[in-house]
Amino acid sequence: MKILIIINDAPYGTEKPYNALRMAMTLQREHNVEVKIFLLADAVFCGLPGQKTPDGYYNIEKMLKAVVQKGGEVKACGGCMDARGIAGLKLIDGVNRSNMKEFAAWVVECDKVLEF
Repeated sequence: MKILIIINDAPYGTEKPYNALRMAMTLQREHNVEVKIFLLADAVFCGLPGQKTPDGYYNIEKMLKAVVQKGGEVKACGGCMDARGIAGLKLIDGVNRSNMKEFAAWVVECDKVLEF
């Protein structure tokens, strides 16, 4: 089974990205499914490296790396990156710039789509 998780919110401020990634990691660990994550809108900031969080606080960068390490695919909306002025910045290893054409293909290809 393939599951697409769409994240729309910035990495910190709400717990939506955190909960989305907790779900992704649980799906990979407990149900051995193929997980794809698409970062839209302010969620493209989730894909930036060098996130510093206080001890004991969740870290979206580490969570994304854990998903990628288990074979998950992560893509960030290129148009959203352009609109936020971060198109030229490096993304976390394993997070790739994408577009609506690839996003639409993932929606069609996946068995389930979850949105956070």
